[in-house]
Parts: sequence; C-alpha cells; structure tokens
Amino acid sequence: MTSPEFANGETRGKIITCKAAVAYGPGEPFVIEQIHVHPPQNMEVRIKILYSSICHTDVSGWKGENEAQRAFPRIFGHEASGVVESVGKGVSEIKEGDIVVPIFNGECGECCYCKCEKSNMCERFGVNPMRKVMESDGRSRFSTIHGKPIFHFMNTSTFTEYTVVDSACVVNLHHVQTLNIKKLTLLSCGVPTGVGAAWNIANVHSGSSVAVFGLGAVGLAVAEGARASGASKIIGVDINPDKFIKAQALGVTDFINPREAEKPVYERIREMTNGGVDFSFECAGLSDVLRDAFLSTHEGWGLTVVLGIHTSPRLLPIHPMELFDGRRIVGSVFGGFKGRSQLPHFATKCGRGVVKLDDFITHELPFEEVNKAFDLLISGKSLRCLLHF
Repeated sequence: MTSPEFANGETRGKIITCKAAVAYGPGEPFVIEQIHVHPPQNMEVRIKILYSSICHTDVSGWKGENEAQRAFPRIFGHEASGVVESVGKGVSEIKEGDIVVPIFNGECGECCYCKCEKSNMCERFGVNPMRKVMESDGRSRFSTIHGKPIFHFMNTSTFTEYTVVDSACVVNLHHVQTLNIKKLTLLSCGVPTGVGAAWNIANVHSGSSVAVFGLGAVGLAVAEGARASGASKIIGVDINPDKFIKAQALGVTDFINPREAEKPVYERIREMTNGGVDFSFECAGLSDVLRDAFLSTHEGWGLTVVLGIHTSPRLLPIHPMELFDGRRIVGSVFGGFKGRSQLPHFATKCGRGVVKLDDFITHELPFEEVNKAFDLLISGKSLRCLLHF
C-alpha cells in the first residue's frame, strides 16, 4: 500500500497546527478550529488522520451520559485510519509513512494480561473512557492556539487532522495490500468488535442459531461474523424496521420489531427456534434488552454475549438462580482480538472477502460536517459515516 505524501519529515519534532473538531460541553455542537498538536514523546506515535468514522461510544461520551467521564474541552473519535507522521523514542515496530489504525483497547505485549492467551485486555493501555491525558506523563498532546489543554478520548482522539497515540494503541497495517485505507478505518473498532464477538467469544459454528439485539454497525458485524461461520438462523431484533433491508445483506434471516410483538421478544425467539437460540448478542446497551437476550437462549447451553455500552447505574437484570438453567453470560471488548498481534491477520481475512466491509459504509462527508454525521448516526440513518480530511 502506498503512503500518501505529506510533510516529508519537515514537521518531525515540531508542534503542528491543524484543524480539529473540539467539543466544549456535553451535547454542544462540535467547533472546527485550529489547534496545536505536540510532538510524540517516549513510545508514542503522531498520526495524520485520513479517515475517521463515528461510533455510538463517541455519541455517549459527547453527550456526557456517564458523569464520571465528562471532561471538556475534548477531542472525540476512536475509529480511524491514517499514516504515521513521526514516532517518539523507543518506537521500533512502526515508522514514518506506515499505514496504521489506532485502537482504543491497546496491547503493550509485556504485562500479564497481554501474555495471557485467554484475554485481550492490557494492564496499562486497555480501554478506559475515563482517561483524558497521555499515560506516560499525565499531560495532553493537544492544546488550543492560546495554550489551553484539550483532553484526549479512548486512547485515540481521531476527530483531528493529527493525533498522538501510545504505540501500544497503534496497529501497523502497511503491508495489507488487499484493502484500501478507507476500508481499513472500519477495523479500528466496530467491525472487529462485532465479528470477533461471534468468532472469538461465542465461537459460533456451522448450523447454529443466533439472535442479535440492536442492528447498528456492531450488531450487523456480529451478524456478518455469524454468517461467515455458517450459522443457519440469524434473528435481528431492532425497533427500526428500515434496518432489516441492510441486515439481510449481512446475513440476518429473520427480523423482530419489539414494538410490534404481541408477546415478549424472548418468547417469540424460543418459538422460532424450538426452545431458544444457541447464542444471543446484546448490542443495544439497555438492561431490559439484556434480559430479553439472556432469556432468548436455549436452556442447558445458551450463551449471551454483552457488547452494548450500559451507561445506566442499573445492575444486571438477572436472578442468580436463572444461571442454574445452564445459560451463560459474558462480556466482550474489541471482539476478543489482541489488537497489535491479531488485527493484521483479521485484516488479511477481510481483504480475501471472508467479511464483507462495503455494506458498513453508508455515508461519506468532509470532516467539517462532523455535526451532520452525528445527526445521521443518532437518527439511525447511517451505520458508518466516513469523515475524510
């Protein structure tokens, strides 16, 4: 893959002035303005962002739905692709000009979590929506032109022409020749989160039955992963009937609109599947939906995978004795993928057509129209809207 031409090293070690979408308060419109992006420090990478898309996690953080993570001004965004502008001291696996994607759930490769084959967590660089500064020195790499710090988000902050990311949160995809950089953007969050939940966490197998609650990009990625694994029945559950057309293209065989159901959704699913599905995936982030997903699985072996972001303080809507029926429930972060070591292989599979990426990109807009892109996602009219710089 050929790297876009830029800078030719002239900006290395210097403060870069560029455009960014800055949020100054919960739910306030983004302001496109000039900011300063400081050079990468030890084990950090400065990236020129070429494409960035929007995830519901960005919406949740921007709205300030979780009071504990409110920190403004802030640069949101965590799904993107770009080219390395410069690297800090100690960075050896990534070099200037490499095509990369930032990831919110990093992999340092050295901690006990990274060395454990059963986990894709990282002790130092795992997903942490509360973190708002760089890990190395507790300072931001962004500032207004007047010198006021601007906070980071989800280890990445991609709503800016340039960002600084810990090297543990950067995946080198420079040698993936079968995908263009636009499609690589999807590998930064949503698609591996959903597909990986089906492959790595649930281990969906040929002939199995699946229910997906919430048909946003992550839910449809689950469906696509289940389709690729040979699932015989994939039931999509969503209150927006318009999503079924797109869902069919990504493997969903049946559709349930809870608002039109005459009985609880889990009862409908049990009737459709002779007792319940083998696997259910909760992608909506709602406690009541989680209960439906759990009860829709088959007694004895049913597994529910939780992917939705639950901002409510409500606890699990499940009585402990209900677990004695043989149903299980587990959470999933980034689809169980270890980002730096396993995502390149996943990208290669996508390039071979194992996973269809084209259907996830529904809109493209210039970066300056980020507020419109948010409106499209919130209204349910887009899956992934790519912002190009």
